[in-house]
Amino acid sequence: MKSLFQKAWFELIVRWLLGALFLVASYHKIIEPAHFAKIIYGYSLFPGDSINLIAILLPYVELFAGLALILGVYPRSAALIINVMLLAFIVAISINLIRGHEFDCGCFSFGASGQAPSALHLLIRDILCFFLGLQVLFYRNSRKLCARQSGSILENLSPH
Repeated sequence: MKSLFQKAWFELIVRWLLGALFLVASYHKIIEPAHFAKIIYGYSLFPGDSINLIAILLPYVELFAGLALILGVYPRSAALIINVMLLAFIVAISINLIRGHEFDCGCFSFGASGQAPSALHLLIRDILCFFLGLQVLFYRNSRKLCARQSGSILENLSPH
């Protein structure tokens, strides 16, 4: 009997969950890049000249990597990209947590609700997402609803 982590349906759920999370995270950043640039500036980690470029490019990387996970287009590559971003987020949040620096993470919206999660909660959430990404990255069995690496047809449409 396969363990839970080796089941194709579990990998599919993890892939869709992580993909949807990154799609949602990209939305506000794409429609309000200037506001997102201010949030990046608030991290106090990046040179001023790079902030606008990061604010413009990062949301589209999140969007396309999230879509790739959901659609099953090169899911291992998409998971690698997402895990690199998550690792960068973990490092940035950790640095500011150690500094005692309060900041808006800019993850899903821009502090509009007044209910911003604590940096520790953000760190825990990103670490959990990182492990979900590892599940997709290191999954070696046949994937469900996944476009083939070489082409355009879907494989494994029927449940096992």
